[in-house]
Amino acid sequence: MGTVSGLILLLHIFDRKGAGTPEATGPVIVIPPRNSSVVAGSSEATLECIASARPLEELRVTWKRNGVPVTSGLHSFGRRLTISTPTSSDTGPYVCEAALPGSPFEPARAQAFLSIIEPPYFTAEPESRILVEVEETVDLACGAMGVPPPALQWYKDAVSVHKLRNPRYQALPAGGLRIQKLRPEDSGIFQCFASNEGGEAQTSTYLDVTNVAPAFTQPPADTTVTDGMTAVLRCQVSGAPRPAITWRRGNQILASGSVRIPRFMLLESGGLQITPVFIQDAGNYTCHAANAEGSLRASATLTVWNRTSIVRPPEDSVVIKGTTAALHCGATHDPRVSLRYVWKKDNAVIAPPGSSRIVVEKDGSLLISQTWSGDIGDYTCDVVSEGGNDSRAARLEVIELPHSPQNLLASLNSSHSRTVMLSWVRPFDGNSPVLYYIVELSENNSPWKVHLSNVGPEMTSVAVRGLTPARTYQFRVCAVNQVGRGQYSAETSRLMLPEEPPSAPPKNIVASGRTNQSIMVQWQPPPETEHNGVLRGYILRYRLAGLPGEHQQRNITSPEISYCLVTELIIWTQYEIQVAAYNGAGLGVFSRPVTEYTLQGGKLAPPQFKGSRLPPVPSQLLAWPADAPEAVTVVTIAPDFHGVHHGFITNLKKFTAYLASVLCFTTPGDGPPSAPQLVWTHEDRPGAVGHLSFTEILDTSLKVSWQEPLEKNGIITGYEVSWEVFGRNDSRLTLTLNSTTHEFKIKGLSSLTTYTIDVAAVTAVGVGLATSSTISSGVPPELPGAPSNLVISNISPRSATLQFRPGYDGKTSISRWIVEGQVGAIGDEEEWVSLYEEENEPDTQTLEIPNLTPYTQYRFRMRQVNVVGASPFSQSSRVIQTLQAPPDVAPTSITVRTASETSLRLRWVPLPDSRYNGNPEAVGYRIKYWRPGLQASALAHVISDRLEREFTVEGLEEWTEYELQMQAFNAIGAGPWSEAVRGRTRESVPSAAPENVSAEAVSSTQILLTWASVPEQDQNGLILGYKILFRAKDLDPEPRSHVVRGNGTQSALLAGLGKFVLYELRVLAFTRIGNGVPSSPPILERTRDDAPGPPVRLVFPEVRLTSVRIVWQPPEEPNGIILGYQIAYRLASSSPNTFTTVEVGATVRQFTATELAPESAYIFRLSAKTRQGWGEPLEATVITTEKRERPAPPRDLLVPQTDVTARSLRLQWVPGSDGASPIRYFTVQLRELPGGQWQTYSSSISHEATACAVERLRPFTSYKLRLKATNDIGDSDFSVETEPVTTLQDVPGEPPSFVSVTPHTTSSVLVQWQPPRDESLNGLLQGYRIYYRELEYEGASATESKTLKTPSALRAELTGSRSWKYRRYEVLMTAYNVVGESPASAPVEVFVGEAAPAVAPQRIQVNPLTASQLEVTWDPPPPESQNGNIQGYKIYYWEADGQNETEKMKVLFLPETMVKLKNLSSHTSYLVSVSAFNAAGDGPRSGPRQGRTHQAAPGTPSFLAFSEITSTTLNVSWGEPAAANGILQGYRVVYEPLAPVQGVSKVVTVDVKGNGQRWLKLRDLTKGVTYFFRVQARTIAYGPELQANVTAGPAEGSPGSPRDVSVTKSASELTLQWTEGSAGRTPTTGYVIEARPSDEGLWDTFVKDIPWGATSCTISLDKLRQGVTYEFRVVAVNQVGYGEPSSPSAAVSAQVEAPFYEEWWFLLVMALSSLIVVLLVVFALVLHGQNRKYKNCSTGKGISSMEESVTLDNGGFAALELNSRHLNVKNTFSKKNGTRSPPRPSPGGLHYSDEDICSKYNGAVRTESMNLQEKSGAASESEGTDSGSEDAPPQHSFVNHYMSDPTYYNSWKRRAGAAPHRYEAVAGAEAGPAPHAVVTTQSAVFAPAARGARTPLTGFSSFV
Repeated sequence: MGTVSGLILLLHIFDRKGAGTPEATGPVIVIPPRNSSVVAGSSEATLECIASARPLEELRVTWKRNGVPVTSGLHSFGRRLTISTPTSSDTGPYVCEAALPGSPFEPARAQAFLSIIEPPYFTAEPESRILVEVEETVDLACGAMGVPPPALQWYKDAVSVHKLRNPRYQALPAGGLRIQKLRPEDSGIFQCFASNEGGEAQTSTYLDVTNVAPAFTQPPADTTVTDGMTAVLRCQVSGAPRPAITWRRGNQILASGSVRIPRFMLLESGGLQITPVFIQDAGNYTCHAANAEGSLRASATLTVWNRTSIVRPPEDSVVIKGTTAALHCGATHDPRVSLRYVWKKDNAVIAPPGSSRIVVEKDGSLLISQTWSGDIGDYTCDVVSEGGNDSRAARLEVIELPHSPQNLLASLNSSHSRTVMLSWVRPFDGNSPVLYYIVELSENNSPWKVHLSNVGPEMTSVAVRGLTPARTYQFRVCAVNQVGRGQYSAETSRLMLPEEPPSAPPKNIVASGRTNQSIMVQWQPPPETEHNGVLRGYILRYRLAGLPGEHQQRNITSPEISYCLVTELIIWTQYEIQVAAYNGAGLGVFSRPVTEYTLQGGKLAPPQFKGSRLPPVPSQLLAWPADAPEAVTVVTIAPDFHGVHHGFITNLKKFTAYLASVLCFTTPGDGPPSAPQLVWTHEDRPGAVGHLSFTEILDTSLKVSWQEPLEKNGIITGYEVSWEVFGRNDSRLTLTLNSTTHEFKIKGLSSLTTYTIDVAAVTAVGVGLATSSTISSGVPPELPGAPSNLVISNISPRSATLQFRPGYDGKTSISRWIVEGQVGAIGDEEEWVSLYEEENEPDTQTLEIPNLTPYTQYRFRMRQVNVVGASPFSQSSRVIQTLQAPPDVAPTSITVRTASETSLRLRWVPLPDSRYNGNPEAVGYRIKYWRPGLQASALAHVISDRLEREFTVEGLEEWTEYELQMQAFNAIGAGPWSEAVRGRTRESVPSAAPENVSAEAVSSTQILLTWASVPEQDQNGLILGYKILFRAKDLDPEPRSHVVRGNGTQSALLAGLGKFVLYELRVLAFTRIGNGVPSSPPILERTRDDAPGPPVRLVFPEVRLTSVRIVWQPPEEPNGIILGYQIAYRLASSSPNTFTTVEVGATVRQFTATELAPESAYIFRLSAKTRQGWGEPLEATVITTEKRERPAPPRDLLVPQTDVTARSLRLQWVPGSDGASPIRYFTVQLRELPGGQWQTYSSSISHEATACAVERLRPFTSYKLRLKATNDIGDSDFSVETEPVTTLQDVPGEPPSFVSVTPHTTSSVLVQWQPPRDESLNGLLQGYRIYYRELEYEGASATESKTLKTPSALRAELTGSRSWKYRRYEVLMTAYNVVGESPASAPVEVFVGEAAPAVAPQRIQVNPLTASQLEVTWDPPPPESQNGNIQGYKIYYWEADGQNETEKMKVLFLPETMVKLKNLSSHTSYLVSVSAFNAAGDGPRSGPRQGRTHQAAPGTPSFLAFSEITSTTLNVSWGEPAAANGILQGYRVVYEPLAPVQGVSKVVTVDVKGNGQRWLKLRDLTKGVTYFFRVQARTIAYGPELQANVTAGPAEGSPGSPRDVSVTKSASELTLQWTEGSAGRTPTTGYVIEARPSDEGLWDTFVKDIPWGATSCTISLDKLRQGVTYEFRVVAVNQVGYGEPSSPSAAVSAQVEAPFYEEWWFLLVMALSSLIVVLLVVFALVLHGQNRKYKNCSTGKGISSMEESVTLDNGGFAALELNSRHLNVKNTFSKKNGTRSPPRPSPGGLHYSDEDICSKYNGAVRTESMNLQEKSGAASESEGTDSGSEDAPPQHSFVNHYMSDPTYYNSWKRRAGAAPHRYEAVAGAEAGPAPHAVVTTQSAVFAPAARGARTPLTGFSSFV
C-alpha cells in the first residue's frame, strides 16, 4: 500500500504538471475592502473583497484580524465579512487573502480598517451646586470620553465661556474649568458640552459665591520639632473674602502679607513655616485671621529639641581575621528624648544573637569579636529618637594571610645559563590584594634567603637571574598582602646550574722586582661568586712592556697557590704581567696588565767626565758658577744605550766660570757625583756702555764720557767712538780707544752743527751694542722739555697706545721715554708709578704701553730724558679704563677638609682686586669636583661672591674620595683651573638597608631572619654588624633590638617571643658612626600557635544554693585562635577525677552550672583551646551559699629594700578576709611621686599570690603602691598605700646631645654639648667623659679620655702637644653617674692644626692722608696666637655716629700691615677695627680706633630762595650744604644784573662770615631788572656755586599803585591814608607801607600785613627817629606779589614837643658843659695830630671814624673801596600791630666791596684813605606777640650820605651813552663784630643782626 500510494502521488504531481494550461493565472484582488466606520451599538458592519484567479473554482478567500483567521460572519464564499453588533473591541485592520491552494502562485492580500465610533459620555461631572467664598479659586470638573475623543465646551448662563473673554476663567487640560479670585458676579449656571461624530452629551452645575466671616478649619496646635529642622504651625482659616493671616510672637509680627522676616514664611494655607528652627525659637505663637466679616486668633506652643545627630560615625574598617572589629556610633541628643541604636548589615537588621560575639554597647558601638569572612559587608548605624533620626554607614573588610602559591615549577633557561624560570598559580589573596611575591632560594643546601623581594602581584612567573654556575638551587614562593606574608609554597626540586669559566680575574695583583732578573707576582683569587665552578689553577702571562711580542706563560696548577716568581728576565727591564684563573669549563678572563721593572744592576761608579761628554748611563748634569756654588743648575739626561751621553745646560751667563759635575741615578737613588771640572762659557759681544754724557762743548770740539757696560760678556779690549754729521753717513769718523779709556775729546767739528755720536765696547768677539746720541757743536745740551698733547688709543685689556708731541729735546737727542701712571685710584692726591720706559727711540711719537691690568682705570703722564737729565712731566692724559679679560690666575692656597659624611669644606685665598680683570660684580668662582677616574662625570658649583673664602660641597657620597679644582671667572670668561686637591668624605651610617630580608617562624617563640649585605655603594664605611628591630604589631609601642656583631653573619634567631604574635621586623646595618636605614617595608611574621594560657578574671557573680554562674575573660596569652572553652566542676569532697565537663564556643564568656548541692564547696576548672590543644586550666573554689560579701583589702603591704632594683621591685602583702567568697584575683596600682596619677599595673594577679614583682619602672624614681582584692561579689577597698619607695639608679639612658667639636688653637679643640634629657639621667649625673683618638692609625692609636666631674659643664677644651697638628681625631662623649656610663654619642671628627687667630692685630693707628683717605697701620697678632699663617686682614670702618648704616669692610688678601681707606667722606670721624684671618677663619676684631679725614671744599648750598620782592628790595636766603666737608667758615653771595643798567653792569660780592645766618636783604635793586645770583659756601676753600635768577617787582598781574596817599600828624602819632588802586590778576590781599628816612635815602618796608580793605594806618611817633624826616608810600599785595608802589607822601618830620631837656635853662647848663668838653677835646686832638698821617673828620651823629680810599680810573671816575667798615646800626623803624622792621646788619660779618663810579662827595674828590667806625648801639623792643633783638640803623653815615648824594647819583646817568662798565666786588678777609648793615653806592645789603636773629624763609614774615 505504501508503494501504490507513492505511485499515485507521483502520478498526481505529474498530472498537475501536465494539466497546466495558458489560462492558469495567479489570484488577484479585483475589488479590495474599504475602510469603514460604524457607530458602536449598530446592527452590523460589512467588509467586501472580490478576487479573481484561474481556475476560479479553486480560488479560496479568507480573512484575518491581527494575524488570526476570522471564521464567523463570512458570506458568498468569503467575499463578504459581516460583523454583528460591533463594539470598540472590533476596531482594527482586517486582511483579505485570496489564494490558489497547491499552486505556485503567491496569495493576493488587501487590507481595510474598521473604526468604531462611540458617542461621548462623562467620566467626571461637577456637583449640582457648588458654594464657594469670594477670592477663592474653584475648579469645575468635567471629563468625557468617546471614539473619537469628544470636544468639550463650557457655557455660563447659556453664553459660551470663550465669548466672555474673562481672564479669570481658565480651561484645564483635563477638560475642567478653573475660576480664580471669585467674585459675586461669577454666580450662575455653568454647562459642560461634550460632542463627537457619534453624538453629544451635556452636564451642568450652579456656582454660588458668598462672603463668610473667618473661621478656623485647622487651628494652631502645639508642635515639637528638632533643632535645625523645619517647623510648621498650622493655621487654616475659612472665610470670604479670604481672611488675611498674621503671625505674632509676643508683640513682634513674624509673617503677614506685607511683613517677612528671614526664616519665617507665611504659607499659602495660612500656616507659619520656620526654616531652620533654632533653640531660641521655642515659645508661644499666635495666628490672627481677619476679613471684612470679622477676625479671630489662636495660639500654639513651639517646643524645640536639640537635634539628635551622629558625631562619631562608623568608619570604614579593615580587620584581620580572628580579631575584634569595633564600629563606633556616637550620637548627641536632647536629654528629654531617649535613643535607640539599630545596626544593619547589608540593609538587614542585626538581631542580637544568643552569643556574645556581636555586641551593641551602650554608646552605640558595634563590637564583633572573632571576625571571619562572613562578617564582611556594609554596616549601617541608625539612631532613632524623637529628637530626630540619623544614619551613617561604613564598610567592614575582614582580611587574612594569603594562601600559598600552587604548582610552583622551576626550569633552566636554555638561552641564559644563569637564569631559572619559575611559574606558579595565583593563590587566594585573603580578601586583601596581594602586594607582592617573595622568591626565596636555597643555594647548595644553605639556609633559605630572599632573592627577589618585590615581585609584582600581577606576575605568575618570573626569571630568577644572577645565579652562580655549578651550584644547586631550590626555590619557594610566598604571597604578601596587607596582613603579612602567607605560607610558602612547596619547595621545587633541586636544580644544578652548568659550570662556566671564571667570570672575573684574580684580584689585587701586585708585582715587585725581586732581583735584576726576576719579578715576584702575587694575587688573590677572584670573588667566590665569580668562580663559576671549582678552580683548578691559574695562568700567568708576561711580555716586555710596550712591545708587540707574544706572551710567555706560566701554569700554576693548584688553586691554593696565589703567587709566582717569574725568573730569567732581562736586567732593569719593564714587563707587563697578567693573571687569569681556570676551572673545568675553561680559562677565565685575564686581569688588567700590571707593569714592573726588574731591578737594576750592581752599584754604579761615578761617571768619567771627558770635557762635555757624559758617560753612557742615566745621569744628571750639574753646573754652578765658581763664585756662587748655591746657584746650581741641574739637567736630567735621558738614558741612551747606543753611545756616549751628551748633555747641554742653557741660559748660563756669558763668559763665566762654571764648575760642572755629573752623577748617575737609579731607582734606589743618586750615585756619587764626579769630580767638578772648571768650564768657561764663551765670550760674546759686549752690551751697551752706560751713562753717555757730554761736557766741554765748544764750537769745534766736545768731550764725550761713558762707563763700562754692565754686560761685558768677555774681556773688554777697547772702545769704538764714531761720529758723523746728523743724517750724513758719508761723514762718519771712527776711532778705537783702549779698554782703560772712558772719555774722549772730539775735535775738528763744525760750529753749530748737529752730530750723531756712537760709543760701543769691543771684545775679542767683536763690537758690542752702540750707545748713540745727537748734539750740536757749540750748543751745550740742556734739560729737555715736557711732552704734550697726550692721546690714548687702541685700548685693549693689557695695553694701550700713547700718542704725544715730543717736547723740547734740549739740543740733543732723546735717549729714553718714561711713562708713569695712576693706577686704579685717580686723583691729585694719588701716587704715580712707573709703567714703561722706551730707550734709543729718539724720534718716536707713539709708545705702546704693555703689561697693563685689565679693567683698570689709568691716567698717564710722561717725560723725556736726554744726556743731561729728565724733563718735567707732561700734563696728565685723560682717564681711560682698560678692557675686561678673563682672570689670569686661579685662587691660591686651596685646601680641602672633611665637613661631614656627605660634604667637603673647600678653602682658598680669593683673588686680589688687581687680579679681577673685569667688573668686580661679575667676579666669582667655579668649583669642579669628581671621583678619581671619573672626571668625565664631574659636577660643578658656582660661587658669585668674589670675597668668599670657603664653600661646602654638599650632596657627596659617603666615605668617598674626591678631586676638586677651582677657577675664577668674570663677565668675559674663566681663568685657569687650579691644581687638583683631594679630599675624602667622612664615614657615615649606611644609606641603604640590607637586601633580601626574610623571616620564618620556626616555633611558637622563635623567628629566623636572614638577609644579604648592604650594597657596597651604600655601606658608607666599615659595617660593624647588624641590628634586628622587632615589635609585636599593635601591642608593643616601641621596637626592641637584637644586635649581631660582625659583617660575616647574615642571619639571626630571635627567641623568647610571644606565641602566635604578629611581629614587625626590620634589619639595619651599622658602622662606627651609627645605625643605617632599616629595611622597608617591615617584614610581618607571626610566631606559631601553641596551647593557650589560662583564662583570667574568673568570677562567680551569681551564686545560689543549687546553681552558680561563672564569668571569665579570654586568656591574656591566647597563643593562637581560641576555638572554645571547657568548664569542669566537681564537689570539693568528691574524687579528683569525677569532674562534670562542659564545652562551650569561643565567643561564650559565661556559664551557669545547675543542680548543685546547697551549701557545698565546688571546684571549678576553666581552660581554653586552640588548634594545638587545651591549655593550662584556671581553678577556683565556690560555695553554694547566698551569704557572701565583698572582701577586705589586703594589709601589711611591704616592699623589701633588698628586692628593689633600678627598674623593678617586689611587693608583699597579707590577704584580708575573703567575705565568705573566695578571692579570685588581686589588682596592683602604683603612683609615681610626687604628682603622678594612680595607674593599674596588673589586674590579674593570682588569688593565691602574696607577693608580686612590679617591673618596667623608671630608675631613681619614687613610687607608692596599693592593692585591692576581688571576689565574686566585687572589689575590696584599696589597701593602705605603701611608704614611698625609690628605685635604684641606673646608667644614663642617653648620651650628651648636640656634641660639636671645633678647633680652638692649633693643638687644641673645643668640645661643646647639651646634657641628656632629665628623664634619661636615671640617677644623679656626676659628670662626663670625653674619648678621643687619632683616626689615621686606628690599629695603633689607643683611645684616650678626659673626665669632667662637673655635671653642669657644657663645654671643655682638649689640649694636646704639637704632634696633634694636622691630624684627624675622632671624639665621642658619655655621661656617667655612680652606676656607670651612658651609651656613647655619635663620633665627631675634627681636624686639628687649623684654628682662627686667637688675638686681634695690635697697635692700630689711623692717620688722615687727604680729605677722602685714611691710612691704617697695625702690628700682626702675637706669633703664638696666630694659629697658622696669616693670609690677610679684614679692615672694618664706619662713620663714628652710624655704624649700622655705614659700616664697610675691606679685605686685604696679603699679610701686609698697612692699608689706605679711600673714597671716604670729608671731615668725618671714622672708627676702624682690624681682624686677621688664616685658612681656618677670622680672628677677633680689634677695638675701634678713631681718625678724621681732612676738610675739603663744601658742596653747593641746599637751596636758594627769594621773598618779599618789591621794585627795589628783596630778601634772599639759602640753605646749608648737604655735604659740609668741614667747618663752614661762611658764604659768598654774588649778584649782578643780566643786562647793563643805564650802561653800567655792576657785580656785587658779599662775604658772610660764619654759618649762623643764611640770608640777606637787598635794597638797591632797579625796578623790573632781572638779577643773576650765585651763592657759595666756604670751609678751607669755596665750594661750587648755586645759581638762580630773580626779577625785581612789580610782578605781572600784581595790583596797581594805591592813590591819594596823605599823611596827617598829631602830637604823638601820624596817620597815613590812601585810596585803593586798580586790582591785579587776583584780588588784593593786603598792603605794605614803605618808608624812606632822610638820613638814608633808600626805601624799606616799614609796616607789613595790613589787611585788605584798610585805607589808613596810624603810626606812633615814638617809633621814628627824632629830627629825621620821612616819606611814605603804600604798596598793594595779592597772590602774584607786590604791586607798583604809590607816589611818595609829603615829607613828615618826626619832631615831637620839646621835653624838659630842651628848656632854656637845661640848654644853658649843657652849653657850658659842652664848651669845657670841646676845649679838652681840641687840646687832645692837637696833641694827637702831631702823630697822625691822615686827617680826621666827623660827618654826622654817631660816626666816630671812617677809612675809605677813592682813586681815579681811566674813565675819570673815582673808585670807592670800603674795607673793614665797622658800622653799628640801631634800627628805629616802628613795630606796630604785630609787625617789626627787619634788622639792619652792619658789615662786621660781611666783607663787601664794589668798585663804583663817583666824582664828588660834598663837592670834593677824596683820594686819601679814611677810617669809618661806629660804636655799637642796641635797641630791644617787644610788642604784640613777637619779640626779638634788633639793631637800629645809624643816625647818619658816610655811606648813606654817599648813597643819597644827588650829585654822585646823577654822575652815573651822565655816561648813559658810553660803553657799559663791569665792576667786580672783592671780598675782604677780616673778622668783625656782630653783623650789621652795609650800604654802598647804588646798593644796600642787609645781613643778619646777630646769631640769634631769625633766618628769613619764604615770605619773610619775621622781617617786620
